[in-house]
Amino acid sequence: MVSKILGSNILRRSENMSDDKTEITRLINLYIDGAGKGDASKLNEAFHSSARWFGTMGGTDYDLDKNGFVALMVGSPGDAGQLTAKITDIQIDKTVAVVTVKEEGFWGTLSFTDYFTLSILEGRWQITCKVFAHTGGEHA
Repeated sequence: MVSKILGSNILRRSENMSDDKTEITRLINLYIDGAGKGDASKLNEAFHSSARWFGTMGGTDYDLDKNGFVALMVGSPGDAGQLTAKITDIQIDKTVAVVTVKEEGFWGTLSFTDYFTLSILEGRWQITCKVFAHTGGEHA
């Protein structure tokens, strides 16, 4: 079944899309809380063991595995008191999802648009990759 909404094709993706969306939102919130507070347990729960993290900030390219990303967030939590994050889009297609998150105030003044891919692996939703665009602010 294909529906037209604002000129876009939207496929009916799953019989349990509401449950999927709830679980995906929970995982993204684990990322937001875990990265903001440097909480390894939340990050480890949200991300697949082979997850990757990519992006460029201030001329530096980042390509980290899960352990490197978790260590970075534990060593330098993102919330210096100003962090806000908002899920702006969730697309689900059966066992795959893409989520867009807008973050402001990361590490004090940085802004990012994050793109997460998630998959159902080992019987549950897991974040498999995070790619970010640095959209504002300067890293100290």
